[in-house]
Amino acid sequence: MLAASASLLNIPVVILDVGDHAPAKQIIHPRAPALAHVDGAFADPDKIRELAAKAEVVTVEIEHVNADVLEEVQNAGTAAVHPSPSTIRIIQDKYRQKEHLIAHGLPVAHSVAVEATPSAISAATERLGLPLMLKSRTLAYDGRGNFVLRDPADAQKAIDFLGDRPLYAETWVPFVKEIAVMVVRTIDGEVVSYPVVETVHKDNICHLVFAPLRHHDPAFASRARGIAERAVKCLDGAGVFGVEMFLREDGKGDILINEIAPRPHNSGHYTIEACETSQYENHLRAILGLPLGSTALKVPSAVMLNILGGSDSMDELVDFSRFALTVPGASVHLYGKAGCRKGRKMGHITVVAASDAERRDRLRPLLEHLPGGTSSADLVRYASPSPAPDSGKPDVHPLVGIIMGSDSDLPVMLPAARMLARFGVPHELTIVSAHRTPDRLVQYARSAAPRGLRVIIAGAGGAAHLPGMVAAMTPLPVIGVPVKGSSLDGVDSLHSIVQMPRGIPVATVAINNGTNAGLLAVRVLSAGMPALVDAMDAYLKSLENEVMAKVDRLEEVGWEKYEVKRS
Repeated sequence: MLAASASLLNIPVVILDVGDHAPAKQIIHPRAPALAHVDGAFADPDKIRELAAKAEVVTVEIEHVNADVLEEVQNAGTAAVHPSPSTIRIIQDKYRQKEHLIAHGLPVAHSVAVEATPSAISAATERLGLPLMLKSRTLAYDGRGNFVLRDPADAQKAIDFLGDRPLYAETWVPFVKEIAVMVVRTIDGEVVSYPVVETVHKDNICHLVFAPLRHHDPAFASRARGIAERAVKCLDGAGVFGVEMFLREDGKGDILINEIAPRPHNSGHYTIEACETSQYENHLRAILGLPLGSTALKVPSAVMLNILGGSDSMDELVDFSRFALTVPGASVHLYGKAGCRKGRKMGHITVVAASDAERRDRLRPLLEHLPGGTSSADLVRYASPSPAPDSGKPDVHPLVGIIMGSDSDLPVMLPAARMLARFGVPHELTIVSAHRTPDRLVQYARSAAPRGLRVIIAGAGGAAHLPGMVAAMTPLPVIGVPVKGSSLDGVDSLHSIVQMPRGIPVATVAINNGTNAGLLAVRVLSAGMPALVDAMDAYLKSLENEVMAKVDRLEEVGWEKYEVKRS
């Protein structure tokens, strides 16, 4: 993927990997004999020196390399090395990485170094409690260096599983989500980050990446990106860094850094289709001193699905990939690996969509056809089906929120929900009272945008404060529906909505006209969803056809016999 990005910028790349047909070597053909790819292991000192002799800049796609030889290359001036060998050396030892982050005031789980003996592990359990995460300090990835210790009697089993490697113990972190941020650092130390994503792991291997992360706290994404950027700033060298973090289960949205990858990372693959500049292109720009590209999302919603081998056979992967080509918004990436085996990463699929709900609908068939299958529980968890239009149930990924101050407003607001259902717009409907539940009002208004809502329809009855108060606390467009009360016929509500102070706009419709509120919400959404423009045009044509049918009926029977149908 790095080679593919380099080819678009006419940047010659030389690859060090085992075999003449390693995946990256399939992408770029050497431009000259002097730029021939190198056949060898990435930890082989002689092969690293051979690679460095062909290049001006050396970078890595895995951290388990020979940092000493890279430092030798850098010090000799043979080639620049990014990220810095000192950074690679810190990250290679996960316990040393944690110590480095702690020294720079960054949040990590409490951990201690332990000897690979039952007695040392027992002492760690007394200090950190159970369950306990035992981890290999080096040469660990995809969970292969982790062991969850729940009983001190299993200490020897843990030692045998982790092998003859130095260990450390880490306190158990009860988290609600695993999240990640890709961070780019330039040669001059400039740092920018990509959106926060949610990562889902299955059998300790990255399974899904959802972009962007949805969270009720509007400040959460900024806080997570800030932590990730601070972590990368305390390291040396240029390039892309993957910062993996835990969102803790404490109700405060606390974040802990799990570990850092000094390279483009699985949790950033989505950037190829979903962002204005992919992590791979920005990695190249960073290490070559070129201007960085924008890290912004260019689509509202995306998901990356890893394609893992289910067996030694390639046939099921080929069949699955062919099916994926039929899914709208899906891009298939196959890595060109020669052999398949269970659990091996063979490729990935990125799905882009106009909304989280559309993303879910596109992801679901992929999960259903995934080699090895997907459990019904996981289908519900990651791609729950849309509720039936007449179910009266909220969508998990609503675009429009309908709120009212009392259940007595439901007859007025229900037509708005029905109109949204007619256009296939995911929505929710709930009670939020400006006076009886002020805390709920604040929470709803401020969380609406970061949860993925794009429009709010608010019923305004009685004192009519709900639409205005919501509009004061959200950047989203708010449509107020004046609700006719027991007195003043709803005119008081209408006047309240149209007299909002400058800077706090609230749109409105006719009194009790929930139908028009729903239609206006669809028109607002259509500015960024062209399919809704066509749907609205068809709706208007249906109104025209309805009127013309009445004209024909009137002429047929005459106005004396014509019966007016009341809705």
